[in-house]
Amino acid sequence: MSCSGGRVMVGHYYPYCPEPNKTVGIASHTDPGVLTVLLQDQVGGLQVKHDGKWVNVKPVHGALVINVGDLLQMISNDKYISVEHRVYANPQHEPRVSIAVFCNPSIRDDLYGPLPELVSPEVPALYQQFTYSEFMRKFFTKELDGKSLIKYFSLENK
Repeated sequence: MSCSGGRVMVGHYYPYCPEPNKTVGIASHTDPGVLTVLLQDQVGGLQVKHDGKWVNVKPVHGALVINVGDLLQMISNDKYISVEHRVYANPQHEPRVSIAVFCNPSIRDDLYGPLPELVSPEVPALYQQFTYSEFMRKFFTKELDGKSLIKYFSLENK
C-alpha cells in the first residue's frame, strides 16, 4: 500500500481582514489524505476541534503541526482519528502565511480501507473498501463541512 508517494505542497496567504468576525479564513474540515505537515508563521489562526470546542493552535517558532487525515483514520480502522480544523480570518495588520504538505497515496486504483491486520470478529471493519480515485472524487464534489468524507465511507451508514 502506498500512502505517501503523492505529496502536494500548498502555500496559504491570508491578508489583513478588517472585519474578521464576519467571515472565516477556511471553513471547518478534515484533510482527506494520510498526513498533513503544516508550517505556520507567528501570526496564528489555526484552530482544532477538541471535546466539541474550538481551540487555538498557538504557533511555536520552527515547529511543525502534523494532522492525521481521513484516509489514515479509515485504514487504521479508527486507531488514529482525523482532526477537524479551521482557520479564522486574519485580524492582524500583517499577512499570515502557512505552508502545508499533504501526504497521499500515489497509486489511485488500489483498494483502500481498514488494514486486514486491524480487523477481526471482535473488531469489525468500520469502513468500506474504495479506490483512492473514488475517494478523492467524493472529496472534490463536497463542501468543506467537518468530517463528512468519513461518514460517506462508513459501513455504519450503509
